Order: sequence, then structure tokens, then C-alpha cells
Amino acid sequence: MGFRLLFLLPLTLLAKPPIYQEPWGKDSELKVPKEEEVKQYNLATRIADLIIDFHQQVISPVDGPRSHYRPSSSQYMRQAIYNYGFIKGFLMGCDRLLRENEEQWVYQLIEDNGQIYKLDPAVIDKSIH
Repeated sequence: MGFRLLFLLPLTLLAKPPIYQEPWGKDSELKVPKEEEVKQYNLATRIADLIIDFHQQVISPVDGPRSHYRPSSSQYMRQAIYNYGFIKGFLMGCDRLLRENEEQWVYQLIEDNGQIYKLDPAVIDKSIH
């Protein structure tokens, strides 16, 4: 009798259903998304970010807003550096500073607090178009 129980015990453990089962059907798509990975930026990007922070928090409040664009040129350079890397982002930001004038060109115009600004984002949100 004892020998039979010893023999059947492993079989009952194998036949036992698992404690947790994945949902099936439409519920299986309701998994919790993983947290976004924090992107590590290189030293040049971090230094540029500190310089842009200094400009936005110290120089710009004293000197006043002068940008004819939205986002502002400093925010544009930050977005470009984050999305395209330091060299290409820095060149895009310098190009934007060279175009910083009151000429109309071909930009979409937006109104913000009663003033007209040119819309020129560094990164175009493809979900809008």
C-alpha cells in the first residue's frame, strides 16, 4: 500500500493544473506595458542640456523672450539634440538661430497670448498627420 502511494504521488503532482494561468481571448492583450527605458545620453548632450537650462532659467528671464518661433530656439535645440544626437541636433539648433528673424517664410503661423508665432518643431509628431 505504501509503495503504491509513493508511486502515485509524483503522478498527481504532474497532473495538477498550474496555480496561475495566463488569460486567454481578448484579455490576453491587457498586459501591463513595461516601463520605458531611460535613455542614457553622452557627455556632450548632458553638458549642452546644462547650458540650455542655464540660458532658460537665468539669461532668458533677464533678457526677455525674443523668439519668433514655437517652440523657442533653446527648446528646439534641446529637442533636436535628444532626438538626433549631439552633432546633428547642435547643427539644427544653429540653423534655427540663423533663421531667427521676423520674415514670414513658409512656416505655419500660430497665435499664443495674442501674438503670432511661427511653428517649427524639431520633431514632427507623426500621429497628428
